[in-house]
Amino acid sequence: MEKAHIVFHRQEWFVASGLTLRETLERLGIDAEQVVPLRNRQVITATTTIMPGDEIKLVNVVAGG
Repeated sequence: MEKAHIVFHRQEWFVASGLTLRETLERLGIDAEQVVPLRNRQVITATTTIMPGDEIKLVNVVAGG
């Protein structure tokens, strides 16, 4: 089974496809509410199913006032 690639800061993981992004992030110990996931420079949601060969970059949510 082909894996998906997730990058967050300087960490990277090769993960199984077929799970939602939220399920995968929970397994990695990452709070899905604290990151914005990008696939091919497009924002995706935590309910998106990870597909084989996906390249997903996570960036921190930044808020301020």
